[in-house]
Amino acid sequence: MDVILLERIAKLGQMGETVKVRDGFARNYLLPLGKALRANEANKKRFEAERSTLEARNLERKSEAQTVAEKLDGKTFVIVRSAGETGQLYGSVAARDIIEVLAAEGFNVGRNQVELNTPIKAIGLHKVALHLHAEVEISIEVNVARSAEEAERQSKGESLTSADAIYGVDEDALTAADFFDPEADGVDEDEA
Repeated sequence: MDVILLERIAKLGQMGETVKVRDGFARNYLLPLGKALRANEANKKRFEAERSTLEARNLERKSEAQTVAEKLDGKTFVIVRSAGETGQLYGSVAARDIIEVLAAEGFNVGRNQVELNTPIKAIGLHKVALHLHAEVEISIEVNVARSAEEAERQSKGESLTSADAIYGVDEDALTAADFFDPEADGVDEDEA
């Protein structure tokens, strides 16, 4: 199906272009959300009549996205989750979790604006891309840790996936005697 784009859509085209898309994409996404019109003579005339209004609206949305991007640029957000000793999360951090953290900080970002192809399943510092507008994309850092103290240590560059980092025990200095008590063996010599 041929459609006239009413706004810039990534990987598809610029405002005003007539592009060929699959029927389902047009019927289920572009047309209902008002991102495109069917390409026919009446709609072409309608688009040309409304072009200045659409461009002004697009420019306004872009400037709003730019201001939010400037506020978000370089920020790190901490998410506290339960994890095992190896750093593997017992759950995961999905796009909705990132949106909740951003909302708690006062940023209104939609779920479709967070580009997280797979959920985060390990503690650490993770880069997450946000598409605030078709022409405005930024990256934030998400610090996933077991506690706020660990998040602070992690932000300084410390790895928290070893026993030393978690419990304060140096794994390399441990010997077999540290794990076994020779007097506590299960066999009594008198009975043997």
